[in-house]
Amino acid sequence: MPAGLPLDAETIRRNSIWFMVYGIALIVLGGAAIIVPGVATLAIEFLVAWLLVIGGALGLVAALSGGAAAPGFWWNLVTAILLLLAGLALLISPVAGAVTLTIILAAYLLAGGLAKILLAFRYRQDGGEAWGWLLASGVIDGVLGLLIAAGLPATGVWVIGLMVGINLVFTGVALVMAALTARRSVSGEAPGETA
Repeated sequence: MPAGLPLDAETIRRNSIWFMVYGIALIVLGGAAIIVPGVATLAIEFLVAWLLVIGGALGLVAALSGGAAAPGFWWNLVTAILLLLAGLALLISPVAGAVTLTIILAAYLLAGGLAKILLAFRYRQDGGEAWGWLLASGVIDGVLGLLIAAGLPATGVWVIGLMVGINLVFTGVALVMAALTARRSVSGEAPGETA
């Protein structure tokens, strides 16, 4: 391993081709989700639905096989039934499920934005230097949450797919750039080594 190159950077450098392939695949998938956000939203909604159904079914089997004498039996049984019913509801009515997930996303952004704003002002009082970035992040989260909520139910059909697509594109770009940077950082290697 070249001197001064951290283990993580060395791992990325050694596997840079695969990191680039993975990054490019994420960029392509993210681009597809951005182009057809409604399809991506429904795909995500179905994924969540099936995860809830499978989790609920497995929880139900585990609770029943443990028996009523097992600690937390009733809590586990009710939780498993609720997960199963929530998953089935999402499968039966996928558009309503997508709108519900969008409402949850909007509430998350609003709550997270408010928390970041309050935390930013606390950091400012404590003399933190990066409080402005935290404040900006909180404001952006809050504005996004308000925009999504204001557009409901129409935003429920496409916003999750769009946001996941944007996330995939930026994650893919980050992976490609990390791989390229790791390859360039070892350009001064001995002639027998390959980048």
